[in-house]
Amino acid sequence: MIPSLANAEFVACMEDVLDVYKQPYDPLYPQVCFDECSKQLVIETRLSLPVEPGQPARYDYEYERNGVCNLFLFSEPLRGWRHVAVTDRRTAIDYAQQMKYLVDECFPHAIKIRLVHDQLNTHVPASLYKTFEPSEAKRILDKLEIHYTPKHASWLNMAEIELSVLARQCLDRRIRDKQTLQGEVKAWERRRNRLGHKIDWRFTTDDARIKLKRLYPSVLS
Repeated sequence: MIPSLANAEFVACMEDVLDVYKQPYDPLYPQVCFDECSKQLVIETRLSLPVEPGQPARYDYEYERNGVCNLFLFSEPLRGWRHVAVTDRRTAIDYAQQMKYLVDECFPHAIKIRLVHDQLNTHVPASLYKTFEPSEAKRILDKLEIHYTPKHASWLNMAEIELSVLARQCLDRRIRDKQTLQGEVKAWERRRNRLGHKIDWRFTTDDARIKLKRLYPSVLS
């Protein structure tokens, strides 16, 4: 039986990411997870009813669509830090601009940023060359050590956990416009960073080789 190439690629990416997660905290080599999601903006067509004793706030089921915003999220789990940017789009250019912000604004003194993200078609070095002059694109990429999660395994990206918290604590209600969304997200980010909430990641390579044994290809001697 020939080992499955797809499974072998999955395992290789997974173990590479798990190796990053087991590294100790080093401010010169920060570990950062990156992900994105969208938020639909809606306008109320009728006034909501405010909170009353024994009664939560009530909203009419009808609403007016007011566009969609994209949210890019960076998370440094070992330090308990995160940053969210609200944008109009999620193009290759938007991705490249986020990488520049990560390098120049978030970690200007880092020697190398160990970056974990998925294999979305815009999440590639070519996006930076599409956006910046070659020398600038190369400068940014030289500061990044990119580790890709396997396809269809976004759960290996710890930024997914932060996005889940963001969705529950901040995005689980109707938001009318981009400006309001930016304000709500910024307040959530500041509070969570001030409290220093960290992610307790416990899934290791040893765990993967036991619990996901079926995904490991059988190797012929």
